[in-house]
Amino acid sequence: MGSRCIVHFDLDTFFVSVEALKDSSIKGKPVAVGGEGDRAVVASCSYEARQFGVHSGMAMKIAKRLCPQLIVRRGDYDSYSEKSAEVTAIIKDQIPVVEKASIDEHYLDLTGFDKYFGSYKYTLELCERITKETWLPISFGLSVNKLVSKVATTVSKPLGRKQVELGTERRFFSPLPVKKIPGVGKETGMQLALMGVKFIQDVHRLSPNLLEATFGRNGLALWDRANAIDDSPVIPYSESKSISREATFSQDTTHLELLRSRILQMVTELAFELRASNKMTTCVTVKIRYSDFETHTQQRKIKASSFDEDISEVTWELFTKLYERRVLIRLIGVKFSQLVTANYQIDLFNDTGTHIALYQSIDKLRNRFGHSAVIKAGALPIVTPNKIKEGGK
Repeated sequence: MGSRCIVHFDLDTFFVSVEALKDSSIKGKPVAVGGEGDRAVVASCSYEARQFGVHSGMAMKIAKRLCPQLIVRRGDYDSYSEKSAEVTAIIKDQIPVVEKASIDEHYLDLTGFDKYFGSYKYTLELCERITKETWLPISFGLSVNKLVSKVATTVSKPLGRKQVELGTERRFFSPLPVKKIPGVGKETGMQLALMGVKFIQDVHRLSPNLLEATFGRNGLALWDRANAIDDSPVIPYSESKSISREATFSQDTTHLELLRSRILQMVTELAFELRASNKMTTCVTVKIRYSDFETHTQQRKIKASSFDEDISEVTWELFTKLYERRVLIRLIGVKFSQLVTANYQIDLFNDTGTHIALYQSIDKLRNRFGHSAVIKAGALPIVTPNKIKEGGK
């Protein structure tokens, strides 16, 4: 079997670029996209703003202090989602195997294209078509795997066009700062610095056993990444239509505290599932089945979100609006639908960096120790004689 050919596409300063399409007067100026108010956070910023030290995740008030002439735009997820869909459609029109990694990133599997087209030339032409049809700037990296291609894109932005030839991957990585390795965050970076590791080539001198002893299984993954090893496949893109949870009570109930607790548990589980797959929901549905098997549903469109607080409030409002008969309930269900590909960055339109950091920490604990490792007080099980049968899809 021959070597693979993987492309990573990344739309440059995507949110800012879309805002510039709506208002050309901000093009070439320091711009930040994010929330409003004293606790707002920068979700994205232009390269002109970065020259002043502004960066994603920074408090907006600090960004304005660093750059007094900063132009601030409120995030508009609908317009970003629409432009992202345009880009995806263009790519899928020419490439059979496409993975949408986030709202502004795609992976393409071009294995075998060299035989007929020439992968770099084909990618370049596709890149130019995207910019011509959408007016959005885009960068790409091309290599033997997803990891190297993503790093190649990162180091060559903006308007990057970088190919890492087969057999040169490790040499390409060597002089780069260790923080360029995907998955190396602030905490890991500090630990590596204490070990004298500043560049990826420094990791090459360490043994996998030492890294495993220091970082556990993540240490072995770090060693693989530092050595440009990645065999993860490009997963064909498809948007999930919905995810849901249901709870059937063995004893019909009108216990509102129990019902509220169970609904919050389902929302928490579903929201965690969304974040784990880089998804957000834009529609919430609540279902009630009464003791006489009569079933009713209520749904509402919401701003794209994957955070428990946002969704649980809407979910409980739907339940209280739906629960009018005041008779015994046999089953309750929650469904998230019209899912979209996104990430934490989108939530910076509405949430503080501290808020997002909290969710990232909670999800990290759940991934390591299981979902029940962290449970919000409102979602704790209510002690009742009832037993619950659960289901989801």
